[in-house]
Amino acid sequence: MYVGTTHASSLLHLKKIMKIPIFQLDAFTNRRFKGNPAAVCPLGNWIGTPMMQKIAAENNLPETAFFVREKDGFHIRWFTPDIEVDLCGHATLAAAAVAFEKLDYNKKVIEFNSKSGLLKVRKEKNQYILDFPTDEITQLKEEKEIVEAIGRVPDEIWKGKYDHMLIYGSEVDILAIKPDFNQLAKFTQRGVIVSAPGNSTDFVSRFFAPSAGIDEDPVTGSAHTSLTPYWSKRLNKKVLSAIQVSSREGILNCRHLKDRVEIAGEVVFYLEGIVEF
Repeated sequence: MYVGTTHASSLLHLKKIMKIPIFQLDAFTNRRFKGNPAAVCPLGNWIGTPMMQKIAAENNLPETAFFVREKDGFHIRWFTPDIEVDLCGHATLAAAAVAFEKLDYNKKVIEFNSKSGLLKVRKEKNQYILDFPTDEITQLKEEKEIVEAIGRVPDEIWKGKYDHMLIYGSEVDILAIKPDFNQLAKFTQRGVIVSAPGNSTDFVSRFFAPSAGIDEDPVTGSAHTSLTPYWSKRLNKKVLSAIQVSSREGILNCRHLKDRVEIAGEVVFYLEGIVEF
């Protein structure tokens, strides 16, 4: 029995184990256990897409970001527990914090190449500032099935590249929404944003994406590429304050720059470790 156990142990040691670093951070907050949690895995070289998806599923966080050094910047990819996505704000914010704070990146601006084009992040005092392309949103007359799934009739309905956006009259309306996630999961768009004027900020929002494996995302940076141009035009303001009023709550500062949007927030480190596979 002892010999057999030793032999099995020896075989295990013969198997090559790959190790990659992993960090977990809370983005768009200055308080641990608030904001939106993200895992970040810096890679020396790309590993296979199926393995990245497995790691994201094992992490079971809204997003896991992987990035590889590329010339003077990085190439970044994002995965929910279920799928790879084309754009993610809070995990990009977290990845930039890892590059600046843990990898000693010494340039003032980080450039990430991605499926959504070039994304830039700079740090100013305690805040990291995302520079993302502005979403082009189009107003719709009616989206009966989505409205029924959300459970509350909006004042306006808009559609962007990735998401639908429903506009309501007050923050109370947003807090009261209780979607039918089974119904929402049937739609092909990434998610549904709901938004209204805020009580203490320019606007508030929530974000639902069951088709991507996330019923309610705590704080969605990329959704603010749609929200910022809308509220900038409606309120006639270039600089806007925002809160995503999920149970974890996230604080964002947004600036509309025509074809670009700046989305700023703080980041808190939670853990550091090694993934083995």
